[in-house]
Amino acid sequence: MKILLTGANGQVGWELRQTLAPLGEVAAVGREQLDLQDAARIAAVVREVRPGVIVNAAAYTAVDKAESERDAAFAVNAVAPGVLAEEAKRAGALLVHYSTDYVFDGTKAAPYVEGDEPGPLNVYGASKLAGERAVAASGCRYLILRTSWVYGPRGGNFMLTMLRLAKERPELRVVDDQTGAPTSSLAIARATVQLLPRGAAGLFHMTASGATTWCGFARAILQRAGLATPVVPIRTEDYPTPARRPRNSRLDCSRLRADFGVALASWEEQLAEVKSAPR
Repeated sequence: MKILLTGANGQVGWELRQTLAPLGEVAAVGREQLDLQDAARIAAVVREVRPGVIVNAAAYTAVDKAESERDAAFAVNAVAPGVLAEEAKRAGALLVHYSTDYVFDGTKAAPYVEGDEPGPLNVYGASKLAGERAVAASGCRYLILRTSWVYGPRGGNFMLTMLRLAKERPELRVVDDQTGAPTSSLAIARATVQLLPRGAAGLFHMTASGATTWCGFARAILQRAGLATPVVPIRTEDYPTPARRPRNSRLDCSRLRADFGVALASWEEQLAEVKSAPR
C-alpha cells in the first residue's frame, strides 16, 4: 500500500512518518514540497504519488493569528482538505483527516459526542469545521478524527512553552476554567496506525482519556520536569486573546472504542511518555 502523508514535518506528521512505515511505502511531504494553499499543486502531487491512503496531518493551527488571517486559515483547513478529498475519490483512496474540539462552542455540560451540533467560536474552529464538511461532501472514503489540545516532544505547543516560560519567569498565570484532554502527537499517530488495518471510516472523536484544565496541565508538566515554578490559576477573562476558546473541550470517545477497539491512554500517561521521548 502506498501512503501519501502531508504535513510531514509537523507535530503529528513527524510521528506518523515513523508509525506509518510498517503499513506500506510512505511518501511524506512537508510545506516545502506541498503548499496547501496551492490547489493545483495538491492535485498534481496526489496524481503523481497515486496513493491508496492519504493522511492529511497538515493544518493551519495558529488559533489567535487566524482571527486576522482568515483567508490563509480557510485555504489550508477548509479548501485543501476538500481538494484532497476530491483527489482521494478520483483515485479510490481513503482520506484520513484530523479535526478539533474547537468545532464546538463549549457550552455543553457533558463531553461532546460526534452527533452534537457544532458551533465554533473562532476562525480556526470555523475553518476546521468547513474542512470536515468539504471532506464529507466529496463522496470519498474518509476517516475524520477530532482530537484536542495536541502537544508533543517537538514543534511549538503548550508543553514546550510552559517548560520555557518556567525557566524565565518567577510564576506562571494559566487559565483554569477551560477543560479538555491534552492529547499527544505520539498517541495520535499510534492510534491512526491501529485504525487503518481495521477499515475505520467516518467521523470519530479521539482524545486522551480523562480531563484537566490548562492550569492543571501546566502544573503536571512542571512537576514531571522537576520544576518548582508556581502556577497561579486565572479566569479566561484575565487572559484575553484574539480568539475565543470553548470552556468545555471534552470529547466523548466511546464510539471509537466500541466500533474499533481503540482507546487512548489517560492524559497523565501520555504526558509521562512524551517527557521520556527523545527530541
